[in-house]
Amino acid sequence: PPPPPPPFPPPPPPPRRAMNFCVLLLPLIVALVAIPPMCIHSVNEGHIGMYWKGGALMDGYTEPGFHFKYPLLTSFSDVQVTLQTDTVREIPCGTSGGVMIYFDNVEVVNRLDKHKAWNTIKNYGVNYDKIWVYDKIHHEINQFCSSHTLEEVVISEFATLDEALVTALQDDCNKWDTGISILAIRVTKPRIPKSVENNFKEVEEQKARFKVAQQNQLVVLKEEETKRMQAKIAAEREAEVAVINAQREATVQTINAEKAANISKIEQQQLIAEMQAVAERTLIETQTTVERERALAEAERFKVEAQAQANKEKLTPEFLKLTLFQSLASNSKIYFGPSIPDIFTDWFDGPGSHGVKILEGAASRKAPQQ
Repeated sequence: PPPPPPPFPPPPPPPRRAMNFCVLLLPLIVALVAIPPMCIHSVNEGHIGMYWKGGALMDGYTEPGFHFKYPLLTSFSDVQVTLQTDTVREIPCGTSGGVMIYFDNVEVVNRLDKHKAWNTIKNYGVNYDKIWVYDKIHHEINQFCSSHTLEEVVISEFATLDEALVTALQDDCNKWDTGISILAIRVTKPRIPKSVENNFKEVEEQKARFKVAQQNQLVVLKEEETKRMQAKIAAEREAEVAVINAQREATVQTINAEKAANISKIEQQQLIAEMQAVAERTLIETQTTVERERALAEAERFKVEAQAQANKEKLTPEFLKLTLFQSLASNSKIYFGPSIPDIFTDWFDGPGSHGVKILEGAASRKAPQQ
């Protein structure tokens, strides 16, 4: 039987002109969708944008944010300028004794100065840290190992390795003005061969036993030193007590001596005061006696002067004649001769004559007796 007719008639074929338009529109749509993401890009925080046009590094850099670049003509790289840690792994090195050891991890904390980043990227590329961090760490560690023994690298000088690496890397970075700052380096303990490790363990055990013996000796020495110090402290304490007692006795003796000296001084002062009082009293008595004697002498002088004045007034020529006559009358001797009258005449020629003077002297001798 013949096939049944279809329920719907087939669509008519599209016109050829519409098909050509769709073919032309499809690439345009693809370009509009793909080109914007290739033109607009973003720079992350803590990074700067570097651009290359035709393989040549363009001047300057861009800060974090959205930026525009030409697709297919300009390439872009995000360069970190904040702290970053580069880990260098599996670093082999040989010691001065010929033993090969391995450093599993060496972490280098560094930072690139963004103001010098353009020169660094231009001279050493985006992977600048491979030259100045990774390769440099390999070189410096091998230099360090080749000049030190295994014991120095693993034990005695290991504590100075990180500082030596920081100094070496930073000096080279400063010398070539890379703008890289080496902030810190952390070095893990190296791996050494098992046989050498066993020898080290044995040596360490011997060192530990030796240290234990040393510690025991130190304990014994400390105990003896403690006993000596205790004995010394006790002796010093006794000496200090003896010194204190001696000082106390000396102080008491000094106080007693000062007290006796003060008493003696007071007694001397009292004696001096008494002597001064006696001297003053004697002086006063002497002055009083002198004044009294002076007064008596003055009185006697005044008396004598008064008596002399009285006698002068009393011894007149008449009184002297009277005294002469009385004396002659009382005289029991009788004188004879022709010169008797002249004697009386010479005597009474005047008040200044020789006879008058004799009579005045006699009268003055008799006057006090009357």
